[in-house]
Amino acid sequence: MLNLVPAKQKNVVVIGAGIGGLTAAALLARRGYGVKVFDQAIVPGGCASTFSRRGFTFDVGATQVAGLEPGGIHHRIFEELGIALPEAELCEPACAVFLPGETEPINVWRDGAKWKAERERQFPGSDRFWQLLADLFRYSWAFQGRDPILPPRNLWDLGQLIQALRPDTLLTVPHTFSTVGDALRSCGVGSDRRLRTFLDMQLKLYSQVNAEETALLYAATAMAVSQEPCGLYHLTGSMQVLSDRLVEALERDGGSLKMRHTVEAISLDKHRANSVTVRDQKTGNTWVEEADHVVANVTVQDLVRLLGDHAPQGYRQRVAKLSQCSGAFVLYLGVKAEAVPEDCPPHLQFLYDGDGIIGENNSLFVSVSKEGDGRAPAGMKTIIASSFTDISAWRSISESDYEHKKQCYTDEAIDRLKGFFNLEDNIVVQESGTPRTFAKYTAREDGIVGGLGMRIPTFGPFGFANRTPIDGLWLVGDSTHPGEGTAGVSYSALTVVRQIGAEG
Repeated sequence: MLNLVPAKQKNVVVIGAGIGGLTAAALLARRGYGVKVFDQAIVPGGCASTFSRRGFTFDVGATQVAGLEPGGIHHRIFEELGIALPEAELCEPACAVFLPGETEPINVWRDGAKWKAERERQFPGSDRFWQLLADLFRYSWAFQGRDPILPPRNLWDLGQLIQALRPDTLLTVPHTFSTVGDALRSCGVGSDRRLRTFLDMQLKLYSQVNAEETALLYAATAMAVSQEPCGLYHLTGSMQVLSDRLVEALERDGGSLKMRHTVEAISLDKHRANSVTVRDQKTGNTWVEEADHVVANVTVQDLVRLLGDHAPQGYRQRVAKLSQCSGAFVLYLGVKAEAVPEDCPPHLQFLYDGDGIIGENNSLFVSVSKEGDGRAPAGMKTIIASSFTDISAWRSISESDYEHKKQCYTDEAIDRLKGFFNLEDNIVVQESGTPRTFAKYTAREDGIVGGLGMRIPTFGPFGFANRTPIDGLWLVGDSTHPGEGTAGVSYSALTVVRQIGAEG
């Protein structure tokens, strides 16, 4: 990988110690920049951090990792940083999906032959659709592996994009404005409600929206990252190990990280970002930290807030017109091992019949720890169950109504989980989080999670660029290409590091 070291050290301020921010910071420090990271939370990691209760360690948001395989984004980044990849186990199956009223799951296998056989058995007559996804993934993945800049915002960006193009990339062009719903209809399976329900459940995890709205080219990759030669991984210890390794690399190479330090504003000199205002939460002191570059690991909504009157009008208006993002309700359980069935997959997804109050689509995504993976005491396990929820439903209610709503969600989630897990008298620790919880601990506006939603107007060439309209100000994280997840935000960080390096 290209190793660019500035002739004269330039200083970079990184706002936010999520995986995207830490990756950008560590890579920039490795390449010779002076780097300071500020984050308002207690521990680094953002939505991929953890918390502990009575010997149990819970992953706050993200519970699985992609990109650890050779050539994968985390493998590439850790290799450049000269640090060891975290110990991890491949998830096989990646997920077991239970449709309403069904007791046999749809197993999303990593093994290609097993996954093909599963699809043929579960969704007969859908081969043409799955083949289309496979072809689009092959072309798109090869293209992405050549590090294009999407969307390009100057000649250098455009040059990187052009260099990544190959004749087979053009085969994706006719599908640029298609959704998964369009592909289902064109392949003759638009009326297959069972297939569509499965896709709605899976795509909601990756794209924040259902099959009818998800951009087809994004879905082709999202649905394939769990299959070989890629795969989803369960980290030993917790998700925290990922950010811990990045912090070690950052500090080894001269960078610094200050937690419980809130960046309150980004300032400009003419049309270039040149400083941030920082507040120390412990002392209340504030100061201005100057920088040659500012890298913001925040949502695009929070970027506009930090810019205040400096936010370009067109940019502000575009953000204001975005569809409402999702929040999450998350239930964290520490349980006795006998609560979990033998050979339980590490990840499960349930969709329930009838009316329910949990989430937008009456579903739960569940992650279960493994024996000896460092998340629970001996003879115990963790169960983390989450569902997307409408942030507006939590925003303005009173404290008493909030606590009642939170308890109702918790009770229903536990009741739903009892259909699969033996929770009676086996719960040792119980916590729950809501959009308000995420807003408090991650500082993301309204506690939104998972990015903007991969609709046509917000994915790939049509999304928000890493290079903002303000010189010297860069955006990393799940608001930019290629979207949510630790692998996605790490790729956005690598893109910004390359762009900063190209400026000299």
